[in-house]
This record gives sequence, structure tokens and C-alpha cells, in this order.
Amino acid sequence: MPRPLAGPGAQTTSWVVEHYWPGLTSELFRTLTRRIHRTAAAMARDGMPVRCRHSTLVPADEAAYSVIEAASQALVQELYARAGAGFDGIVAAVEM
Repeated sequence: MPRPLAGPGAQTTSWVVEHYWPGLTSELFRTLTRRIHRTAAAMARDGMPVRCRHSTLVPADEAAYSVIEAASQALVQELYARAGAGFDGIVAAVEM
């Protein structure tokens, strides 16, 4: 359910960012997620409603998933562009 993240009226949605990366290791993914977290924190300080929730690595599938709270899919794309990070998909998600 959307909730305020950065000031009055800022509503967010959860988004799952999909990463399919041959050769992905926990070290590489940890480095990537740290960069994304730092970038999200800077964007939030600038008043953009975006926050990293958590990330999951599935080594056997060379895949990883990050859950981002943001006001829009475009804001998630901007986060990744600013962080210089690639992704394979972004889909809206429902947190339970």
C-alpha cells in the first residue's frame, strides 16, 4: 500500500528490479547494491521519494532482485541511471 516517504503527499509503490547477470557473485552484487543505496539516499535528501528496501541474490540462477520504494517506475529508472547500474526489468510489486 502506498505511504508517505518524502514529505506530504509523496506516495510510493514497491518495485522489484530484476538483474540477470552471468557470472554474478555476492561481492559484485554487494558493491552494486551499496552504490544504489548511496544514490537513493542522496536522491531522498533532495526530496525525491525513493528508498531501497532489500536485495536478494540467487547464485544458482545468476540472478538478483532488489525491492525499491518509489513514487514511480521512472524514478527507479532514474535511480539506476544515476548509480550507473544496469537492470533487466522493473515490475510493480505488492509487499505482504
